[in-house]
Amino acid sequence: MSGPEAKNPAPAGISSPEETDVAALFDRLREELRRGAVHEDSRGAEFASTRALAERFWPVTAERPAGGGPKGIVKRFLRKLMRWYVEPLAADQRVFNDSVLKLVDALSERADASTAAREQAERLVRELEERLARLERRGPAAGGVAAPATVASQPAAASVPDYFAFESRMRGSVESIRERQRGYLDELRQNAPVLDIGCGRGELLGLLREAGVAARGIDADADMVAYARGDGLEVEQADLVTYLEAAADGLLGAIFMGQVVEHLPAPTLVQALRLATVKLRPGGVLIAETINPLSPIALRNYFADLTHAQPLVPETLELLARQSGFVETEIRFLNEPAERLTEPDDPVIAANVRRLNDLLFAPLDYALVARTAAHA
Repeated sequence: MSGPEAKNPAPAGISSPEETDVAALFDRLREELRRGAVHEDSRGAEFASTRALAERFWPVTAERPAGGGPKGIVKRFLRKLMRWYVEPLAADQRVFNDSVLKLVDALSERADASTAAREQAERLVRELEERLARLERRGPAAGGVAAPATVASQPAAASVPDYFAFESRMRGSVESIRERQRGYLDELRQNAPVLDIGCGRGELLGLLREAGVAARGIDADADMVAYARGDGLEVEQADLVTYLEAAADGLLGAIFMGQVVEHLPAPTLVQALRLATVKLRPGGVLIAETINPLSPIALRNYFADLTHAQPLVPETLELLARQSGFVETEIRFLNEPAERLTEPDDPVIAANVRRLNDLLFAPLDYALVARTAAHA
């Protein structure tokens, strides 16, 4: 039996039990459960609302404020006489309410599992569509001689049986990469023509074409090249060092390297940066986006790819660019994780939580933006 009313005051903002229509509340609870089973898109909010409602009225008790005076004395006397009859009913109601809470929790878990399964199925469908398109676009090689799978200088690139499928799974869909790279348009629009080194499926090249910016791309992987060409993009299979060495000096306005530099062995990376300073015109820009190894979450993605040569902390890449001849350098951090620890009200603890957030949830990527001297 619950204790005296003074020990169990009604929570602030909640009507007293005497003012509550219990039958109407349980009708509402049943309706919320029914709606949660029908309207899949709003399940999360409805389950949360239903759970909160059930939690609010779970601790059923026969106790009521008795008040003072002779009337209150009579109420307390009658309550003692009736307790043997009323309390078993309240106990049964609490058992029922507990069962309802467990049911709501089970349905919520089932809905979460269903949503995760649907998202995984949609991701697999996108991957299969891209892989089928790759096969259609690659087709038979001219002259019956197949192009080499890769001409990358990093040996591990040739050891992955199907690198196209690997990239599609690990990096994301064409649409997601396009949205991530859209932020580079303004910078590149002012620095045409653009060379996209390691252009992959051609996400950035497609954006540049839509914006009317002259651009072409190279990639070491034959499947990536075939896929990009299938979209009508100007792409060729080439090793980046070989291609840059043969390119004319001072004609490029911008070089973009999206998630490329971490694939390059150190000597190749240094050589590529030095060549970039020569092939860019005065005031030209190099944008090199890569994984941020200062982020524990990003490091997981780094080590998931067997073709990576080494992680590059921002200071290292910036220093290499300066030593290669770039006169202006800037580091831009990108793609912050959605997860963050909630900061408490206590200012000391909140400051420590902020520091922990900075360590655990650092941006997943960063971009080096480097410029050549404005005048040769």
